[in-house]
Amino acid sequence: MSRTATSLLTPPEQFGIVEPGVYRSDMLQPIHFTFIKQFGFKTVVMLSPEMPSRVTSYLIEEGGIKLVHLGMATWKPIQPSTWRPISEELIKEGLELILNIDTHPVLIMCTSGIHETGTLVGCLRKLEGWNFSSIITEYRSYAGTKARYVNEQFIELFDLDLVTLPPNLPTWLIDQQRMLAEEEALSQQQ
Repeated sequence: MSRTATSLLTPPEQFGIVEPGVYRSDMLQPIHFTFIKQFGFKTVVMLSPEMPSRVTSYLIEEGGIKLVHLGMATWKPIQPSTWRPISEELIKEGLELILNIDTHPVLIMCTSGIHETGTLVGCLRKLEGWNFSSIITEYRSYAGTKARYVNEQFIELFDLDLVTLPPNLPTWLIDQQRMLAEEEALSQQQ
């Protein structure tokens, strides 16, 4: 089997489809790029404060992909007096970016593909109206033995009112909001 064929079969470890046009993964490595190119990403949102390797940064730039390094822009050392594992600002800005159709297709990534990415996706699910049990089941399916209770608690307590919805929402979110409104209206009629 050729090197190219092997590379096609090498997605990042934590790669997954979140919603149409929104994907997740751990830190991209050069071996993943043949696989990743097929998605035609416009934007990569980096949630960890660490910098991608020089080769990875070059490959992202070479592919004409915009790298938004939110982790570096919003990173603050966690104070011993706080329980929050991640800043609310990181999650707020991440949600606003991935909910803007102009950034799609978008890849969300962090060093492990678990902690920051899993928390952001969990908060997206909360915004979508998922029940908490389903959110945690998805979070744990990616995190496995590395799941952190404090991340689950962050998702549960995250204030969705912090998020300013962009004007260009994806159709899947618009459809979900409409269905939730219809369900609410039906339950009030009964």
